[in-house]
Amino acid sequence: MATKQHCAYCFDVLVLHLEGQPTSRIRADFDTHASYPLFVTWSKQYRGEDRLRGCIGNFSAMQLGNGLREYALTSAISDTRFNPITLRELPQLTCSVSLLTDFEEAEDYLDWEVGKHGVWAEFRMPSGRRQTATFLPEIAEEQGWSKERTVDQLLRKGGYELTITREMRESVKITRYQSKKARLSYSDYVGMRQK
Repeated sequence: MATKQHCAYCFDVLVLHLEGQPTSRIRADFDTHASYPLFVTWSKQYRGEDRLRGCIGNFSAMQLGNGLREYALTSAISDTRFNPITLRELPQLTCSVSLLTDFEEAEDYLDWEVGKHGVWAEFRMPSGRRQTATFLPEIAEEQGWSKERTVDQLLRKGGYELTITREMRESVKITRYQSKKARLSYSDYVGMRQK
């Protein structure tokens, strides 16, 4: 189960990194050896709305200490969709940690539930190259997407630019999964660390 302590640890890593201090000696108040596939997501308040600021993770189980340290920074400074997060942005940030569980191969591209399952799509490009893309469980629901629209968005996210046909959708291999998620704002993080 993801906890606020996991999110606070990610904030610790990011703050120390942005201040130019080593992150290797951060004390964790959770079992750092438990292993999960995981994602770390940073969002920023902008005009009263949460906006994605970085989200990267891994589908291979990693020990939480190493995995959260790695992906707290990777998602904050190496998500190519965004400029690296700066020290000045910290007060507006929220960190989310998603621990992924219950992976199952779907029978077809519609064999999953919006709001319950994350979807990982594997498909072939016209060149024959294999591509993958994923959305965490909350994405389709937040966007108001149907299952079909979600699969179309996964294809686009993975770089497929041609017309999306029913035949193309049916060729997509879907792995569904669930997520245990925790969120923590920067102000709540500061309050936790002052105790």
